[in-house]
Amino acid sequence: MILISPAKRLIDRENTSSLKSSEPIFQSEANKLAEQMAKLSSKELQSLMGVSEDIAKLNQHRYNNWNNTNNLENRAIFQFEGDVYKNLDASSLSNEEQDYLNKNLRILSGIYGLLKPSDSMNPYRLEMGTKHDFLGNKSLYEFWGSKIADAINRELGENYLFNLASEEYYAAVKKHLNSNRVVNFKFASLKDGKLKVVGIIAKRARGEMARFLIKNKVSSIDPIKKFSSLGFSFQEFKDNEFVFVQK
Repeated sequence: MILISPAKRLIDRENTSSLKSSEPIFQSEANKLAEQMAKLSSKELQSLMGVSEDIAKLNQHRYNNWNNTNNLENRAIFQFEGDVYKNLDASSLSNEEQDYLNKNLRILSGIYGLLKPSDSMNPYRLEMGTKHDFLGNKSLYEFWGSKIADAINRELGENYLFNLASEEYYAAVKKHLNSNRVVNFKFASLKDGKLKVVGIIAKRARGEMARFLIKNKVSSIDPIKKFSSLGFSFQEFKDNEFVFVQK
């Protein structure tokens, strides 16, 4: 299984995919969170999320109209617009590859918990690290508890979990997963003789790696060493972490 984070930016992209839409596994929980968020004013959302007034008003509108949104064609994988998703470029995958993607990739989400690529998704903004009282819980980490990880573990079985999610999102499941089955990734760039993780480059690399894993149907360790997109090359695999370096 491949695990990625959501993106802050969303796009209303025309969907020509053959993927049949599905319902998120935690739709009920998402509805409860959305109902709570709808009670906040745009000023309160602006302060809570640390966003502009316009973005706060947009998300207030989204939450106020949560149950009136026709999202049947809004498959999650095509709605997120960020560096990971641009480089994954799911819309350019073949129908067979998109089917593989849907079976083997999962998206962590603050409001939905866990999404399949084909899941119908309402547009939203709610970061996993947001600090707020969520239905009696002091954070989304506490709200979700082990639910997300339990769902992952049920699907994962004895297979590997290729973790391409950010620390903020992976923290929601980390302590509830079998670390021996988790494969982590570090993408570092060589600058002035020193290795440094550059945020935007690392995000693009995570998208490229997800695409590589899907197109090659990777389920074991060794094939990953062949990854070479964006000028990265394999450096080492130690303590269940791949290190790739861009020179």
